[in-house]
Amino acid sequence: MMAGKKYYVVWDGFETGIFETWEKCKIAIKGYPQAKYKSFKTLEMAKDAFSRSYYDFAGKKGFTSELTQEELNKIGQPNFNSISVDAACSGNPGTMEYRGVDTKTKKQIFIQGPFEEGTNNIGEFLAIVHGLALLKKKQVDCIIYTDSKTAMSWVKKKKCNTKLEVTAKNKTLFELVKRAEIWLEQNTYTTPIVKWETKAWGEIPADFGRK
Repeated sequence: MMAGKKYYVVWDGFETGIFETWEKCKIAIKGYPQAKYKSFKTLEMAKDAFSRSYYDFAGKKGFTSELTQEELNKIGQPNFNSISVDAACSGNPGTMEYRGVDTKTKKQIFIQGPFEEGTNNIGEFLAIVHGLALLKKKQVDCIIYTDSKTAMSWVKKKKCNTKLEVTAKNKTLFELVKRAEIWLEQNTYTTPIVKWETKAWGEIPADFGRK
């Protein structure tokens, strides 16, 4: 097999199937509303993917994992009985917002912001706590995916351990942080918080797409 060769799976397009060149794939999807397709490193991976749902391969269009098939098999697929959360920040500190989405459909469940003079870590922390509180309130049994180990650590410690200082511009944001910390102190929850496997699955579904 020539170096760098890819196989393209089209689940939804003018024509579906496995294509051995990008040119052929492009003909099948160009101009098709919300075409569903991805590239894979081997024909075996492409055949396996085509036998399953497009939504089994959450992440960016065209995402190709650099992991081996053995590593991918070990990690498995995302649990779609879940919500995914993420934050976006323009600058550090900068304008920040966060949201949660349905992992499978990417339908937005909640969004907060923009907040002035925030950080990505604060947003990730708030997104997890927001998700926890929402799921507990609605008595929904599922998991939360996040791609932030830092935020997971802060939630576990029930403390937003940011070094950012309070200013007139971010006072409202820090009031929200305090509310989140109080919620963690006063509430118990059974919702598992799980690390999103970016290397295997691509960007987390809640990603704002601004990288």
